Amino acid sequence: MISRNKGIFSLEFLVPIIAFVFSVGLVYAIYHYYVTPHADAFLIKRRIIMAQDPNNEMIRERPAYIVIKDLEPKWEIIFCLWGMIVLGYKLKHVTNERRLFKQDFVRVQPGERIIPEDALDRYKELKLAVERESRWRERLLPECVLAALHRFHATSSVQDAANAMRERSELANDELDSSLGLVRYIAWAIPAIGFIGTVRGIGDALNHAEAAIHGDIAEVTGGLGLAFNSTFVGLSMCIILMFFLQMVQQRQEAFIIEIQTFCRDRLVDVMKVPTKEEAGTMFS
Repeated sequence: MISRNKGIFSLEFLVPIIAFVFSVGLVYAIYHYYVTPHADAFLIKRRIIMAQDPNNEMIRERPAYIVIKDLEPKWEIIFCLWGMIVLGYKLKHVTNERRLFKQDFVRVQPGERIIPEDALDRYKELKLAVERESRWRERLLPECVLAALHRFHATSSVQDAANAMRERSELANDELDSSLGLVRYIAWAIPAIGFIGTVRGIGDALNHAEAAIHGDIAEVTGGLGLAFNSTFVGLSMCIILMFFLQMVQQRQEAFIIEIQTFCRDRLVDVMKVPTKEEAGTMFS
């Protein structure tokens, strides 16, 4: 199911890199053309109003671009967008896999049963079909069907065929789960960046504590604003990303269950090992 090409030209390697570059470029463009200019203009306007009317309601306003204007919130947004793009790719991958449920990989007529002697011919036929059809290659559903047919022919055991299908699907489930490791790292890194912003903001505020004693509290409030905004944005981005991570993981687990159900209903349940009397009748 996961691409066997693990080199630098595989999608599994390229998609996260492209997603990161895209996220950085997009967020930096938004900050350059919208967030930073609006934040600077708002801060200048607020200083003027504070000097003229300290009781003006505008002083208490906190637009979104003021909350996210600093470096740490910017990178928290970049990381969140990066993780969302990677999750979108994983979801699209599962969606493409689920489309194969419409294909009839096991052509069994009503009342027909698959016996070990027929399993090899069906295996070869499906193997050739998968090699001809590029969109079927490295897909979990045909791989499970092939594994069950091959094991059934080799062992003449329906239980062994079911175990082969289940082993292949469970291996794919482990591969899907491990493929989300990068997103889990991103979800951990976002609040860590927020903590860095919190420490930096508090440090800046303490560096200007002497000025605050003499009445200039602008730098102190700016540092504390960075500290609280970094934490707020980091936790918000982490909550959003974790929600979609759980949704994608749930979709992947449901897909594995669908694979097992499909193979059991369409393949394993129509397998049969003939008795000696039935085998003698068949070959007589």
